Amino acid sequence: QVQLVESGGGLVQPGGSLRLSCTASGFTFSSYWMNWVRQAPGKRLEWVSSINRGGSTNYADSVKGRFTISRDNAKNTVYLQMNSLKPEDTAVYYCNAKRTVLLVTYDYWGQGTQVTVSS
Repeated sequence: QVQLVESGGGLVQPGGSLRLSCTASGFTFSSYWMNWVRQAPGKRLEWVSSINRGGSTNYADSVKGRFTISRDNAKNTVYLQMNSLKPEDTAVYYCNAKRTVLLVTYDYWGQGTQVTVSS
């Protein structure tokens, strides 16, 4: 059974930091691209960051220089370190695992964790 379980969300003041974790089970974690995607109230899903199997990373312009994605394949876990948080970072953050093999895409999602940035 495939599972992605996020944790680490919460309420933080502007300028603060949080570290999100997403632990996977039920599939070969190391073979998947891992993504963080967020959805603010009343808005569409927004891609935040990705890390590929080799550890190369990409970031949305809105978070570049403030957020860092990393993965620990031994622990089947991907992290999102979020620094210098802003109120506009408030959203539900979802972990996503994706892999395409022979034109078949495997796409798994976690349940999400709420991040609220407010004074």
